[in-house]
Amino acid sequence: MPRAVPTITSTAVMSIAPVEQESVSTEELADVDVPWITLVWNDPVNLMSYVTFVFQTYFGYSKAKAERLMMDVHVKGRAVVSTGARERMETDTEALQGYGLWATFQKDS
Repeated sequence: MPRAVPTITSTAVMSIAPVEQESVSTEELADVDVPWITLVWNDPVNLMSYVTFVFQTYFGYSKAKAERLMMDVHVKGRAVVSTGARERMETDTEALQGYGLWATFQKDS
């Protein structure tokens, strides 16, 4: 007796739903690339020698660089003491505040 051959009577159809893609504007991409800065502001409390000491101790700056930044704080009212990723600038700001300095961080403009 001949063998029965199965036949396929229906075909499977797959449909693929469109995938939504989140668009990112070039402005948002540019914001990611913008570095952040840590600023130290002049205050009437800390001695110039102490500010120099903090810059040398925390950042490891040479005495000449620490004194130059301290003079910017004293004369110009502020100085950018570090630049980098936001998380690092937050850490630097908190550390400097722990030393008693008036420090903030912001996006570099």
